[in-house]
Amino acid sequence: MLKSLIADFKIIFDRDPAARNWMEVLFCYPGLQALMFHRIAHWLFKVGVPFVPRLISQIARFFTGIEIHPGATIGQGVFIDHGMGVVIGETAIVGDYALIYQGVTLGGTGKECGKRHPTLGENVVVGAGAKVLGNIQLGNNVRIGAGSVVLRDVPSDCTVVGVPGRIVYRAGERVEPLEHGRLPDSEAQVIRALVDRIENLEQQLQMLQTRDSLAVCYAMPAAETKPEGEACRLRDRVIDEFLDGAGI
Repeated sequence: MLKSLIADFKIIFDRDPAARNWMEVLFCYPGLQALMFHRIAHWLFKVGVPFVPRLISQIARFFTGIEIHPGATIGQGVFIDHGMGVVIGETAIVGDYALIYQGVTLGGTGKECGKRHPTLGENVVVGAGAKVLGNIQLGNNVRIGAGSVVLRDVPSDCTVVGVPGRIVYRAGERVEPLEHGRLPDSEAQVIRALVDRIENLEQQLQMLQTRDSLAVCYAMPAAETKPEGEACRLRDRVIDEFLDGAGI
């Protein structure tokens, strides 16, 4: 237990640039405090002490906003950053040197008995607000994007984004744990591809209409075509603003 607590303490200085001195980390980091409470509660839970482990976890939840069931298995060097709203279920297993952000849920999907919570490998990063649900396996070095919902197994060295979570491979490129802005967005890529396809089809249709109805187009009064052109430009501007704002 002491070895794990020391690893939990040291990893904060490696992963949080705001960590300046040991007193600040010890007294002002709820993630570390929650792990300290949990390791005591987990030891009591394993030796069969009734009630007390759950009471300790509830006290830790009250003071830190982090709820870890005493039955959960937490590896060494785990860093819960900020941590408010983190929930870790009874049969969850978190591997060594995992990084968990606020609002993360490692939960179940029903009232089934036995192993019903996820298992995380080593060096896993779970972004803010992500939900990992059910008895699933996440391999080593997995990255879960913020707000993602993961319901299936994830192989090692993969990145998962979206709702439901989709696997995106990052071959040949390492993503640092804190660089969530570099995570790929598969939904945005699909939408961008669909928009490009629609624009291509519109250009082809316009070319066909111009070729087959050139005389009719020239005969139309300018007063009738101008409002339609302005409406098209307005729609195009709205679409462009949406795509730019969404980072697509």
